[in-house]
Amino acid sequence: QVQLVESGGGLVQPGGSLRLSCSASGNMYSGYAMGWYRQAPGKQRELVAAITSGGSTNYADSVKGRFTISRDNAKNTVNLQMNSLKPEATAVYYCNTGAMKVTTTGRYWGQGTQVTVSS
Repeated sequence: QVQLVESGGGLVQPGGSLRLSCSASGNMYSGYAMGWYRQAPGKQRELVAAITSGGSTNYADSVKGRFTISRDNAKNTVNLQMNSLKPEATAVYYCNTGAMKVTTTGRYWGQGTQVTVSS
């Protein structure tokens, strides 16, 4: 079983930045892709960004150029640097792993961390 713990969410003003972190523990296969999804109220959960162990990435069009995903394979951690945040980024952000590709959703989820972008 894999456990994912997210941190770094909070309240930020439009145009601001936040950095989310996720740490994976348990029977974690280092070859899994790791990623971030988000779910806003009344909307479906959607991919934000994902990264393979080799560094290949996949970003939602809405965040390209503003968000950067990175990972530390030795520590099984993944980070999401979010810059120039917009109010529409307000959502619960979930860490995800368990898939081999950045275009596939893994079966393991964290508990989520709230990101609120508001003035």
